[in-house]
Amino acid sequence: SAIYSDADLRPVYQKMGDALQATGHPIVYSLCEYGKGDVWTWGALVGGNLWRTTGDIADRWNSMEEIGFSQAAISSYIKPGHWNDPDMLEVGNGSMSKDEYQTHMTLWALLAAPLLAGNDLAHMSKDTLDILTNKEIIAIDQDPAATPVKRSVIQEGKTEVWTREMQDGSTTVAVFNRGDQTAAVTVDWSKLGVAAPASGRDLWAHKDVTFSGQTYTANLPKHGVSAFRLPKT
Repeated sequence: SAIYSDADLRPVYQKMGDALQATGHPIVYSLCEYGKGDVWTWGALVGGNLWRTTGDIADRWNSMEEIGFSQAAISSYIKPGHWNDPDMLEVGNGSMSKDEYQTHMTLWALLAAPLLAGNDLAHMSKDTLDILTNKEIIAIDQDPAATPVKRSVIQEGKTEVWTREMQDGSTTVAVFNRGDQTAAVTVDWSKLGVAAPASGRDLWAHKDVTFSGQTYTANLPKHGVSAFRLPKT
């Protein structure tokens, strides 16, 4: 049975926060209460640096999808040094595809979530290593501005677009296909509130790309993602 009720959580974590502060040493304080008590509304106030916002993740698409795509709704509660934690990464544990793991990593980066590797680091495939060490995606996660992600108005069927403003004025755009079939997703730049870009950086292909016109169409595999960083206009 539970020792503390949800209503008791904040004062209990406050006690630990006060004790850590009293040591005079910088200590990362992670709150692991599985999202109970709407912790994102008070986690920073008790001294928390990160706080679990969900139950445990599993190395399955349905688990990662349910957790990852639900987190934009509380993204406004993050700020530098204080983060929503939707649980560790499952990248490389073997029960999802490369496309699904790239979607996983992209979502966590856009959410500015802690990137805690949950796989066997001593034995990794090249695909796993490439995903976990993608410096361009990690840079999105660690952007100093900590601007909350926006879940776009562009949603059709099982596809959707997310955006996040970066400290340098650039914009990260991610196009997701949550469906079980390949999909062509057309992005209307005006609906995202950005000027039609002439170029951008493909964060998974690691190459510069050019755009033309007011729309861009991404051809995505099942459960796949395409992510770009658009320069400041």
